[in-house]
Amino acid sequence: MPKIIFYKKLPTQKRDEYMKIVTVDLGANKYNIIIKRGLLKNAGIEIKKIYNGTKIAVITDENVFKLYSEDIKESMNRCGYETHFITIKPGEKSKSMEVLKDVYTKLINFGITRSDLMIAFGGGVVGDLAGFAASTYLRGIDYVQIPTSFLAQIDSSIGGKVAVNLEQGKNLIGMFYQPKIVLIDPDVLNTIPKKFINDGLGEVIKYACIKDLNFFEMLMNIKSNVQLFENMEYIICKCCDIKKHIVEKDERDTGIRMLLNFGHTLGHAIEKYFNYEYTHGESVALGMYYITRKGEDLGYTELGTSEKIKNMLSNFNMDYNLPDVNMENIRKSVCLDKKNISGNINLILLKKIGEAFIESIPVENINKFF
Repeated sequence: MPKIIFYKKLPTQKRDEYMKIVTVDLGANKYNIIIKRGLLKNAGIEIKKIYNGTKIAVITDENVFKLYSEDIKESMNRCGYETHFITIKPGEKSKSMEVLKDVYTKLINFGITRSDLMIAFGGGVVGDLAGFAASTYLRGIDYVQIPTSFLAQIDSSIGGKVAVNLEQGKNLIGMFYQPKIVLIDPDVLNTIPKKFINDGLGEVIKYACIKDLNFFEMLMNIKSNVQLFENMEYIICKCCDIKKHIVEKDERDTGIRMLLNFGHTLGHAIEKYFNYEYTHGESVALGMYYITRKGEDLGYTELGTSEKIKNMLSNFNMDYNLPDVNMENIRKSVCLDKKNISGNINLILLKKIGEAFIESIPVENINKFF
């Protein structure tokens, strides 16, 4: 496999001092994604560039708090910030209205005002919950994303989608609210279980499927965890760059940004069906393979494309076969999905690897796919 190095080498500096900056240009809401090993311990320095106040509320989960709260606190203290932590239980069930209400209460108790700052410090659940809290508390306060999971680093922390779940489905209450900056430290991935590396890989593979055949082939050449982590900075940067170009063209998810939902319509239904025992990325992986096989059967997709996805998932020891489910319940979840617009479901299909498109399907015809 060719050695892939995305950063520019600076004289006399070690690898962990190199930095990559991806700029998401949304006009007045323009912000940088900074990718750097060891960045967590210097997060306060980067935040100082975009925030001149003194009070910061940090929303995190119990696992991240145990591992990294001292690093963040020390970094903020060095820069003169007063830091207040709000800790939630890890897992999708915390992305709820009940937990959100508790967050609001603690923000009020801490005396957080509109001129203060919030940090979303954790994985996708924390990022979505904290971002939604920031967007609605006092009609909106600034926030920063410091993602600590693979999935959050390559996907959910970027683009400003924030939300909470309802009993009926995922992300049914949400909005678009861009962070002031995204700080990504790849080193934190060394502490997460393999299951959650696969969680992120589901979304990584999605990016390759919808936009980049060369990236797909590069991923197929990764044959060990060592190779995966050797190329982690490149993978994170590549995903951020693909997403930033899509978000710049369609911030509000009314056109091309829908391509990022490849595998998600079924994926979300699987998550809900199994009460979130499957991670998001694992569910998306199942959804990508299933919908691509259907695409081939119905003549939308080049034959052999699903086999390539199957081989990719097998390469990373990820499941691809749909578990035993009641398809009638799955169809009901699909029809409640937020991609149901005026009685049509916008399905994301592949022409072939690297080329995705949107197909609007009347709800009454959804049984052709599910």
